Amino acid sequence: MKEKKKSDIAVLLDYAGSYKGLTFLGLVLSGVAMLLGMLPYICIWLVARELIAVAPDWTKAADVGKYGVMAFAFSLAGILVYFAALMCTHLAAFRTASNIRKQGMAHLMKTPLGFFDSNASGLLRNRLDGAAAETETLLAHNLADIVGSATMFLAMIVLMFVFDWRMGAACLFAAVISVAAMFTMMGGKNAKLMQEYQAAQDEMSKAGTEYVRGIPVVKVFQQTVYSFKAFKEAIEDYSKKAELYTDGVCRVPQSVNLTFTEGAFIFLVPVTVLIAPGALESGNFAGFVTNFAFYAVFSAIVSTALARIMFAASGMMLASTALGRIAQVMAAPTLSVTDHPKKPSDYSIEFKDVSFTYEGADVPALDHVSFRAGQGQTVALVGPSGGGKTTAASLIPRFWDVTSGAVCVGGVDVREADPHVLMDQIAFVFQNNRLFKASIYENVRASRPAASRDEVRKALSAAQCDDILQKLPDGMDTVIGTEGTYLSGGEQQRVALARAILKDAPIVVLDEATAFADPENEALIQKAFRVLTKGRTVIMIAHRLSTVTGADKIIVLDNGRLAEEGTHEELKQKKGMYARMWADYNQAVKWRISASEVM
Repeated sequence: MKEKKKSDIAVLLDYAGSYKGLTFLGLVLSGVAMLLGMLPYICIWLVARELIAVAPDWTKAADVGKYGVMAFAFSLAGILVYFAALMCTHLAAFRTASNIRKQGMAHLMKTPLGFFDSNASGLLRNRLDGAAAETETLLAHNLADIVGSATMFLAMIVLMFVFDWRMGAACLFAAVISVAAMFTMMGGKNAKLMQEYQAAQDEMSKAGTEYVRGIPVVKVFQQTVYSFKAFKEAIEDYSKKAELYTDGVCRVPQSVNLTFTEGAFIFLVPVTVLIAPGALESGNFAGFVTNFAFYAVFSAIVSTALARIMFAASGMMLASTALGRIAQVMAAPTLSVTDHPKKPSDYSIEFKDVSFTYEGADVPALDHVSFRAGQGQTVALVGPSGGGKTTAASLIPRFWDVTSGAVCVGGVDVREADPHVLMDQIAFVFQNNRLFKASIYENVRASRPAASRDEVRKALSAAQCDDILQKLPDGMDTVIGTEGTYLSGGEQQRVALARAILKDAPIVVLDEATAFADPENEALIQKAFRVLTKGRTVIMIAHRLSTVTGADKIIVLDNGRLAEEGTHEELKQKKGMYARMWADYNQAVKWRISASEVM
């Protein structure tokens, strides 16, 4: 049997947890506040009735003052109760948004690290943090307004028919037309169009961000916004959707809605004219005038109530879109965790007939790859770009899980090991390591929070960072990224190496760690490598073949397949792909720009 899909409100209330009851209390109080807010109008009608009854000797209207005090008291009570209602809904809304963020982050912590390569941090932040913020408006205001307005509307219907059903029907006629107009704008097939309009808005925002990031390129090459085809198309698509929705869908219904709700009094006048003669003949003209005054006052409330419902309904649609973005985060794949984890017997690494295909790709990134790195060995992964080197390295710490085959550490399939134990055994150094906006000390200590200052200092020294600390105003307590304190790419790489050295993990993965270093930094990084890799199992990805000549084993990957393996000398003798790559590398190293080439 197909499970019934939960409504957006039900999903949000699930996130509210123990604060769900506070939401319902707030909604009840909102309804009560609206009823209290209507009572002053009845007091006004009572004042009008008494004044008309004693006219022209208004001194006989003894209860006018009493009704005025009652109107003030009801108004004040309505304000206080509404304030209490909003306090309840706001507390529940803030807790709900907080729970969404917490549950979302908890879910993301279970996802494979490779998920963050294909999902930008800004996009995830917008989906989770931004969407959670949008739900606050719905729970804090919109729901309370909907319940309050609906309560007011139902009470109005009752009151409209208490005194004179004909005048009441005239006032409600405008409300019927308004509801029909709002449904035309937001219901049926137009609801889908509204979603497309919001999606186009999101896409334009995303494309705009990419354009801003690319402004330096635009300025250098004297291009215009039209050179960014995606941005131009996003703007045009948004413009088209906005025009279609506002002009094609909303213009006529909204015009009708505003005309009839704001002019509800117009329907009251002809009805009053028609029934006035009967009131004169019956001798109850004073009561007729009193009823007219009542409905004239209440006709103005119709537009207020319906406007609040319309804006609240718009909030519902925005919240629905936000929940859709939150659902995308919650649908992110998670790493499976075995109930009975196995402990690796050593720190060897073995690929057993491994194949892996990225989601949405037609061609596997790795295709039946097998090789072994014994404990303490250094194995280099080389090959053309796109050959599968980084993919292979990312499977060891379970950035992704293999499609078929197995990656083993110490004879244990990484999927059968405790993820925390596995991560503790591996240190990473990427080609574009990120440093936090914190002190160098905190950046390095992130790999082992229990480390002492002396241990951090020794790790920095081993990573050849002494010259960096000497030039900084506060040494390793200097905060990076503030007051003009920045590090070059090579310096950042050395700090990242200190982080890996401090972790003291038995397995090290190096992904083109010298890619962005200048010759001076590269020499220092190579010294740090000797400290980092000593006695450890090393998987090293490199494009500069000179850095892997001393590796215990070189694995050549081409189009996801293992093309060759062996030592540097063995592969040179085979005259295969590695030998050709080595020849090309040496030719490139000897290349120089001559004066004739410059001219």
